[in-house]
Amino acid sequence: MHKALDKFYGRARNRLAPGLCYSQEVYERVLEEYVAEGSVWLDLGCGHQVLPPWRAEEERRLVGRCRAVVGLDYDAKSLTHHESIRHRLRGDIARLPFADDTFDLATMNMVVEHLSDPAVQFREVRRVLKPGGLLIFHTPNAHSHFVMLRRLVPGGVAKRLARLLEDREAEDVFEVHYKANTRRQIRELAGESGFEVSELRMISTDASLKLIPPLVVIELLWIRALMTGPLAPLRTNIIGVLRKAANGRGSNGA
Repeated sequence: MHKALDKFYGRARNRLAPGLCYSQEVYERVLEEYVAEGSVWLDLGCGHQVLPPWRAEEERRLVGRCRAVVGLDYDAKSLTHHESIRHRLRGDIARLPFADDTFDLATMNMVVEHLSDPAVQFREVRRVLKPGGLLIFHTPNAHSHFVMLRRLVPGGVAKRLARLLEDREAEDVFEVHYKANTRRQIRELAGESGFEVSELRMISTDASLKLIPPLVVIELLWIRALMTGPLAPLRTNIIGVLRKAANGRGSNGA
């Protein structure tokens, strides 16, 4: 059944939203651009992997490019299943157990939406970055149709839907806050926490209703509209690149 639905979705996507790709593919390309040889990299909320499971070989290559990679997650169970990062520890982003100016790069892949106090947490990430160091994150856009619908769904139902639509286990579905999930919020937080905004990309990702053919056609038509310039602020995902300002004061530019 899943194979038939996947085949239908692939044909519908190619016809209705040509050029659309999974947002994790875009995130991987951004990492390829910024992860330099010899980097010291901190992956926050590292979970089970840096990239999707089917990109395991590319993930190992990317991690192997660095001098050192550390993974941190609050969920200890997730850390036990991570295969590419050797140095892993349980910890809180608001109280990172590292010295100032330790890392060249920090990343958060689908983590920012879970931050309860992003002003504090962004400042803590800035503290452990070297001058000029980068924070790169991939997160849902709070103005997107997906997030607006997610806000209406009770937690228990959201976990069941995540299993059905995304093949995610219930223990991998965490509380969301969406406090740093619009361009305006990100720019304000960057300025408050001593970051400069190097880049904010508004991107669209694959349809979430791909297993429900009648509804996915409608969603793909909407996503196609989002891929035009005027509706860019409503695209489903954001990829941000923030740079630690050497003088400790950020910029709201993008």
